Amino acid sequence: MALMVALLMGFFAVSMNPGHTYASVDVGAESAILVDAETGKILFEKEADLTLPPASMTKMMTEYLVMEAIEEGQISWDTTTQISQYAFDISANPEFSGVGLKLDEQYTVRELYEAMAINSDNATTIALTELIAGSEGEFVQMMNEKAAEMGLPEYDFVNATGLNNSHLGDNYPEGTDPEATNMLSAKSAALLAYHLTNDYPEALEISSKPTLDFAGQTVTNWNWMLPGMPGQNLKQFEYEGMDGLKTGYTELAQNTFTGTAERDGQRFISVVMKSESRASRFNQTRQLLDYGFNQFSRQEIFAAGATPEEESTLPVAKGKEDGVAIETSSALSTLVKNGEEDQYEIQFNISEDQLDDEGHLVAPVEKGQKVGTAKLVYNGEEDYGNILSEGGQTVDIIASSSVEKANWFMLTLGAIGEFFGDIFTGAVDMVKGWF
Repeated sequence: MALMVALLMGFFAVSMNPGHTYASVDVGAESAILVDAETGKILFEKEADLTLPPASMTKMMTEYLVMEAIEEGQISWDTTTQISQYAFDISANPEFSGVGLKLDEQYTVRELYEAMAINSDNATTIALTELIAGSEGEFVQMMNEKAAEMGLPEYDFVNATGLNNSHLGDNYPEGTDPEATNMLSAKSAALLAYHLTNDYPEALEISSKPTLDFAGQTVTNWNWMLPGMPGQNLKQFEYEGMDGLKTGYTELAQNTFTGTAERDGQRFISVVMKSESRASRFNQTRQLLDYGFNQFSRQEIFAAGATPEEESTLPVAKGKEDGVAIETSSALSTLVKNGEEDQYEIQFNISEDQLDDEGHLVAPVEKGQKVGTAKLVYNGEEDYGNILSEGGQTVDIIASSSVEKANWFMLTLGAIGEFFGDIFTGAVDMVKGWF
């Protein structure tokens, strides 16, 4: 267990908007969250732990597993496959998103994936699951295993598309309930999107396409916030930097959307669930993203080499010096809300395995030797935490200089001094006991 030494360091900065307090965004969706896509820091949430049907946002997990299968060499973008009768029946159903698959056609993984990611096609999703796992039932097991591996806090995957199992008739995945539906929290959806966009950035290259040419027909992305969407009526939803990620709708889930946008190197991930209309889910996403881009900026809070005044050194045993200065190995930075630059402190955690029983480093000590870690601690009022289990930036604490081990003669003298010092102390205690 690390020795916790919380050290508050003074930080002087001029507020970007001194004296002004910003209210958090007001989102009408039942559940919502806004996250920094780099660190996982939660900037806003509303009932983000509430488990709700995600509808086609489910396909983000399917996309992840397809990308992973490609990375591992199980399949490639050029791998071809025919579709099953089950996938064909789903594709032929006008109630579901579909590009009109044919039984006797060969389709590449890229064609199937793009139709799934851009047009939210259910049949191509099923075809990909069958190609990778043999059946959708086996693929669902993979989805839940991956969710556990990612650390999603609330989830239950019962199919790969986001439809209700009842929509699938007798083809509902083996091992699941025929009346079940996928369940996910906004926090879990954000964490899933975090892994997808960070592990496989190519997913954004595909999800950012406004339209797709599939087998001679043009199909349109359901994400109306993408720049360049066709149709004048969609221009009102266009959002600068928007490039993903996944919409969803069923009568049970209502309207859902996991969005992500990047401007000047800063990316945010937003999720809204159970919104009342298609338009509202985009308007609410705009509110969330505007809040992020307008109210937060990435700032260096403590520079590399930061050293707390009261605990600037660690004692050293068996060395030519009695102590060594310590400092941070690199800068600590984070997204800071306007006017809250002074709401952070730095916490030093010295590793006990680096110390002897007396709490000393033991010489020799090398310059740059890691002796612990430091992290930022936020002391403001709106601390929503992090979607990652160990969120927040952490940097190494290192020794600022070297300390050589003392030679045998000096160590011997020191030992003799300690020996007679103990005798003298004992004698004094004894004499005191006589009086």
